[in-house]
Amino acid sequence: MILDTVANREQYANLHPGIALALEHLASTDYSQAPLGRHNIDGDRVFAIVNDYAPRDRTTAPFEIHREYIDVQFVVRGEEACGCLPLAGRTPDTQYNSERDFAEFTSTPLLEEANFVTLKAGMFAIFFPEDIHMPGAAPGSEQVRKVVVKVKR
Repeated sequence: MILDTVANREQYANLHPGIALALEHLASTDYSQAPLGRHNIDGDRVFAIVNDYAPRDRTTAPFEIHREYIDVQFVVRGEEACGCLPLAGRTPDTQYNSERDFAEFTSTPLLEEANFVTLKAGMFAIFFPEDIHMPGAAPGSEQVRKVVVKVKR
């Protein structure tokens, strides 16, 4: 996991070309009034999903993983907590869904092991396939607008 602001995006340009594209796109695009849903950046290789929601209680929210995509999660408005810990051979509680590139872990067993950070407006977190993560957790503001840029590995 990486946590930073888009002002420092150039430090991460060499990690992956899609991450560089995602961060440049986030820095140059005003998502404050953008419609919800998917926005293509580079076809299925890099695309953004705009969401509005209220942060969830971390004791009931699931952790998740992705195998095919790296998540670049950028808070446009509001703030939320995000939990993260290494996958390190753990097995998800749900079967991996290849169409959604998604599997879940129940939160209770992992809550004590996870590190939680606060994502505020203008900040991003990068979650790699090796990162179990819980985005959108409370405490946070009543409403959050977040853009998740999906970057193909």
